[in-house]
Amino acid sequence: MRHLPKLICDVIPHKEQRYNTGGDYEKQHDDWFFTVSRMTPQEEFAILMHEQVEWFLCQMAGIKEKDITKFDLMWEKERLAGLHKDDDEPGLDKRAPYRNQHIFATKIEHMILKKCGVDIDEYNKRYTALIKNYK
Repeated sequence: MRHLPKLICDVIPHKEQRYNTGGDYEKQHDDWFFTVSRMTPQEEFAILMHEQVEWFLCQMAGIKEKDITKFDLMWEKERLAGLHKDDDEPGLDKRAPYRNQHIFATKIEHMILKKCGVDIDEYNKRYTALIKNYK
C-alpha cells in the first residue's frame, strides 16, 4: 500500500450488518467500506476506530479481508450452534487469523470510550444486547 485508499463509513441499524457484528469492513472496487451498528455517537466512533485500526494492521500483516470474513461467518455458525456465548468475540478466538490485530484495536476502542466518559461495563452490556437481538 503506497497510500491509504478511500475509506467510507456508515452507521447502520444492527440488523443491516452483513452478519452479527457491531463493526465490519469490506473492499468494494478500490474503496473500503466500514459499517458500524447504531449505538451512541461515542460508542459508534470507538467501534469505527477499532475497525479502522484492525483493518490497517491486517493490511500491514497481509491478512486478507476474505479470510477474516470467512472465519467470522464460520464462528457465527458456531455461536448459533451454542458453541459460544453472546458476549464472546470471534476476534478473541485463538483460531482467528486477525486475533493480535483485534486485541490491539480493542485496547484503542476502550481508550476512546474511557476518554469519552463511557462506562466500559455498560457499553459491553449494550453491545452484547445488540448481538443477542440480531435479526
